[in-house]
Amino acid sequence: MNASDASWQTPDTRPRTPGAPHILVRGVNWLGDAVMTTPALLRLREKFPEAHITLLTSEKLEELWMGHPAVDEIITFDTGESIFSVGRKLRRRGERTREPGQKFDLALVLPNSPRSAMETWLARIPQRIGYARPGRNFFLTRAIAPRAEFVKMQKRSVGEIRRLAAAEVNRRTVPVNRAFPSATTNAHQIHEYLHLTAALGARPEPLAPQLFVSPDEIEAAKKKFGLEQTTQPVFGLNPGAEYGPAKRWPVERFVAATTEIQKRTNCLWLILGGKNDAPIAAQIESALRPPPSALRNLSGQTSLRELMALLKFCRVLLTNDSGPMHVAAALGTPVVTPFGSTSPELTGPGLPGDSRHRLLKSNAPCSPCFLRECPIDFRCLNGITVERVVETVLEVVLATK
Repeated sequence: MNASDASWQTPDTRPRTPGAPHILVRGVNWLGDAVMTTPALLRLREKFPEAHITLLTSEKLEELWMGHPAVDEIITFDTGESIFSVGRKLRRRGERTREPGQKFDLALVLPNSPRSAMETWLARIPQRIGYARPGRNFFLTRAIAPRAEFVKMQKRSVGEIRRLAAAEVNRRTVPVNRAFPSATTNAHQIHEYLHLTAALGARPEPLAPQLFVSPDEIEAAKKKFGLEQTTQPVFGLNPGAEYGPAKRWPVERFVAATTEIQKRTNCLWLILGGKNDAPIAAQIESALRPPPSALRNLSGQTSLRELMALLKFCRVLLTNDSGPMHVAAALGTPVVTPFGSTSPELTGPGLPGDSRHRLLKSNAPCSPCFLRECPIDFRCLNGITVERVVETVLEVVLATK
């Protein structure tokens, strides 16, 4: 299948009522964010069961959506593809679908960027709905005001971080941590997307993010990577995080934790992640030096669908805050995640409050800072001990027997 064919898949074949709306959803660009949009898309499908829903998404995320019940059609764009090219592609869409001449009736724009709104304007879609933001409202026919519960993920300045750290050291009163919302609020990012679909009449009540892989895909992945005969409990390890080093629990702690867990469970660890995570994975593999039956380093070796299948196969995933963390949770696999520079209240995995997942934080007063790199001593993640992670993973494994 060539790239142009792959951009026009229609995995869902259920019949459509004549006159049912053709809806374009402009998807988000990051893996974890894309997973967090699935509740909104499922609510959109619930509201418009007969609609033809097309998702416009980055080519790197295409496999995430294959066979998803909320999506009928996938249109992809390449990294670096111009906004005008994407607009033309959307305008020509009616010539390449199963129903020639059917144009989009409505566009739901999930990202907040000016570009994403302008793409739908260039496509001449008559209704274009998204959040009101500077530089893009002209391109929308309906600009939705932010929710009252919206919490901006605002980066802390280096000066603020140093002041908070100094206050802690000197035992002075530490200011209230403005970045963490109350656990009782609906501040999680999934509500941002649900609020947009609610503007179309969909129910705003949250659902857990959901992804799907078939048993055949799981068996194929097990066979490809030599796992079909294993009788050990299989645990996943995802030590990378694309956003930056401030989200990564120290490598030496991953080594110590996985070594102790392996001794106590006789598990098989699968090191997972993308190509950019391969150096960290190799570092951990080299430091562990386990028996051959205790470790498989598959980082950078899987397609996205194969990664999904392996995450579904795992009993638990020990992971940084990352895209694979969200994917695993959406597939029903429990995750254990040390959080440092980011907020589990805003972007944690699964449905907020899901007890299957364990989200670990330290008491660092500067966390979350939302920075890519720590400007001081990395106390947020250094404050999460190996012993705490080991015991948490073992608790999760015991609970899933």
